[in-house]
Amino acid sequence: MKVALIGPTQSGKSTLLAALTGRPVDHLMPAAINEGIVSVPDERIDWLAGQYKPKKVTYATIDCLDLPGLDLQTEHGRAAARRLISQIRSVDMIVLVVRAFEDASVAMYRGRIDPRTDLVELRTELLFSDLELVSNRIERLSKQVHKPTPTQAQDKQELALLQRLQQAIEADMPISSAIQSEADKRIMKTLSLLSLKPMAAVVNLGEGQVGGDLDLAGVCGPEVPVLQLCIKLEYELSQLDPASRSEFLEALGIDSPAINKFVKTCYQSLGLISFLTVGHEEVRAWPIPKGTVALDAAGRVHSDMKRGFIRAEVFRFEDLKALGSEKELRAAGRFRVEGKDYVIQDGDVVHFRFNV
Repeated sequence: MKVALIGPTQSGKSTLLAALTGRPVDHLMPAAINEGIVSVPDERIDWLAGQYKPKKVTYATIDCLDLPGLDLQTEHGRAAARRLISQIRSVDMIVLVVRAFEDASVAMYRGRIDPRTDLVELRTELLFSDLELVSNRIERLSKQVHKPTPTQAQDKQELALLQRLQQAIEADMPISSAIQSEADKRIMKTLSLLSLKPMAAVVNLGEGQVGGDLDLAGVCGPEVPVLQLCIKLEYELSQLDPASRSEFLEALGIDSPAINKFVKTCYQSLGLISFLTVGHEEVRAWPIPKGTVALDAAGRVHSDMKRGFIRAEVFRFEDLKALGSEKELRAAGRFRVEGKDYVIQDGDVVHFRFNV
């Protein structure tokens, strides 16, 4: 799963990526799309690793892309932003990063600090990018539908949908209002509209603002989580060794870096859950979409497991932690056998039985 970080110049995106990956910020390439694999913190994996003492521990991950800062003050800047934005249509989620911190040494975007206005501007730009894509597609299809081709009927249906989409976007109506059928939904998936992707926002605070609560209610809508982080502080934490980091967090009176909440928020917004596998070779979290059945989860581990699926032996992590061992789980009747249609739940520990 890929998450794109976008925001105005000097908003702190690159520092956020560095904090997420633990890389020094000066190792990132300026004016380029930087990429990093980010582990999803999971206290369950930490506990299981302590119990099973495996040779390998593997966390779920997400792939983060950091786009160069957007400058929408001029036509040239907007054109460059559109080109950049067009490169992230294949990502699964978008995170808007805006600045709230004061720092005389860091140039201010548009000569002011206004996270609310910046968030509105970014969301509007994504909508304009979608409108441009839709308008260009309408122009091409309007010529194509008059030609007797094998896809003429489908082209006419897509054109009608695109025209409704254009009207909805221009009238500031929900895009969903243009969808009238299952066929429309299938077409929508091929368009990869940015404004329909899962989204979150990060407001980059100054150190003196930590613990406060900026009023950003309603700016992104109820479906978009807004996190307030001091990215500079999170980056400094990421550069410490584990012992020093623990001491620093203890001095601050907190259990874990705030950035952990950001990663988990992205994971949840992507509609992902984790099932767990355990053993002396490896303890691992496997990311799957919520609603995945056991047969498909087995295929996530290995194609042979799906092809030769017999059953899934399942227990809950919470039960294992409470009772202490798999032996005690069995004795308490908390060890279940499930078939291929069982819907995997977050925190299920699964042993797949298969034969090929």
